[in-house]
Amino acid sequence: MSGDETDKNLKSDNPDKETRAKPKSPRSVRRVAMDCLARREHSFFELKTKLQQKLPFVDPEEIQQELEKLRQQNLQNDKRFVESFIRYRKSRGFGYLHIRQDLRNRFVSESLISQHLFDDDEDWLSLVNKLISKRLPDRQTLEYGSKAHRKIVRFLNSRGFQLALTQAVLAKHISH
Repeated sequence: MSGDETDKNLKSDNPDKETRAKPKSPRSVRRVAMDCLARREHSFFELKTKLQQKLPFVDPEEIQQELEKLRQQNLQNDKRFVESFIRYRKSRGFGYLHIRQDLRNRFVSESLISQHLFDDDEDWLSLVNKLISKRLPDRQTLEYGSKAHRKIVRFLNSRGFQLALTQAVLAKHISH
């Protein structure tokens, strides 16, 4: 059997799979969108991108209209997405700068970000303390500029914590 014949047989063996992969009605667009939203909150842009990838044969205007309906029905809500996203990323140990950039990458409005994400939030201090305590067993002290000190500073910086906060918290762990 040649490669072409094998491909034809695979396609004809499961015709149901082809029809499931190509929903064409707005109802199907809505179903795919609701499936995504059932798993977690999505920003408007994120959901639009995901639907365009999953349904490339559907007119983008049709996707836009369906997303507007979901937004009007409050099934897709950027405010709810921002609250959920911030809470989740904080729980995973990410800082203000990292979360802010992630939200910008998802095209969330700057006004929504500034309403819900604060650089002076008390959570940042406790989060940095928690991350440092994981990295420094048994209240180990550090020498300023040592390899271990630089490693922790780089780690916290990569997690999106502001340098001033990192230095303030690390000051308690530096031997004099």
